[in-house]
Amino acid sequence: MTTRVYSVPGISCGHCKAAIEGEVSGVDGVAAVEVDVDARTVRVEGDAGDDAVRAAIDEAGYEVASVSAD
Repeated sequence: MTTRVYSVPGISCGHCKAAIEGEVSGVDGVAAVEVDVDARTVRVEGDAGDDAVRAAIDEAGYEVASVSAD
């Protein structure tokens, strides 16, 4: 299982958090997703592909600025 942290500068509120968590949690292979509004990050655990997670964040209406391994 891998953990990635996505920097998403557009996160600003609870609605953002709910929208992103809802989309990303539906991706095959995602075991856990946690959005930190203050840090503007999305932490994803599981075996989901990077492209699929990025697509889910995009579908929620947000853009990934960068990603790092946790």
